[in-house]
Amino acid sequence: MADTIFSKILRGEIPCHKVYEDDLVLAFLDIGPLSEGHTLVIPKAEKATLAELDDESAAAIGRVLPRLCRALVEVTGVKEYNVLQNNGAGAHQAVFHVHFHIIPKPDRDQGLGIKWPARSLDGDEGKALAEKVRAALGD
Repeated sequence: MADTIFSKILRGEIPCHKVYEDDLVLAFLDIGPLSEGHTLVIPKAEKATLAELDDESAAAIGRVLPRLCRALVEVTGVKEYNVLQNNGAGAHQAVFHVHFHIIPKPDRDQGLGIKWPARSLDGDEGKALAEKVRAALGD
């Protein structure tokens, strides 16, 4: 994997405003926040996408995300927030190291803005796709 800004933060070459750290996870304030409290949560394992992450690192992030969300709600007083994670350039990933954004949404003008072009799921297509996914999981 290419060296990223997060690699440099993990090595201590670039400072960060750390809010949480354990053996597998680091969380720090985003230096280009969309709102007060915008936090990044990264695994210490240097993988570009979520699909590349091992189960242990993924579980560690899953355990800490709710704790960080509760802390940000308490500290900012903002009860609404987004948790965002992108995989690949086409999905708007800019730093190719797995990371989750926790973005408080205090009002319409701050936080994350989302366009959601939903479409309908055909019943037969959905059934076929679900079967393929289950097969890929080995279940």
